[in-house]
Amino acid sequence: MLSKWIQWLAFGVGAILILGGFALASSGVSLGAGAELIIVGAVAMIAAVLQRPRYRSNAAEFRHEEAGPGGGEDGFLEPRFLPTNELFIDPTTNRPMRVFVDPRTGERRYRAEG
Repeated sequence: MLSKWIQWLAFGVGAILILGGFALASSGVSLGAGAELIIVGAVAMIAAVLQRPRYRSNAAEFRHEEAGPGGGEDGFLEPRFLPTNELFIDPTTNRPMRVFVDPRTGERRYRAEG
């Protein structure tokens, strides 16, 4: 996950690019270059807003819960989630992560092992 200041920086740079694109396009110098700046700025702003931590469910994000060890979820895991044989090492934290899945919906949860 990107830290908050990097998200704000990406959002701010995107806004500056959009403003610069509008200024360039409205000055008549280059409509194409202005449009490119607007598109790149919009993509940066959208990416900054939509970026979320890794290995987290939408429900945990909505409730603003803290990330558990390894960036996964911590605390109570609903009984509908069953452990799988899927185990991987998180490249950021070097922690082993276990995948849990709801067999009915296919929804996944990630939790640090050990």
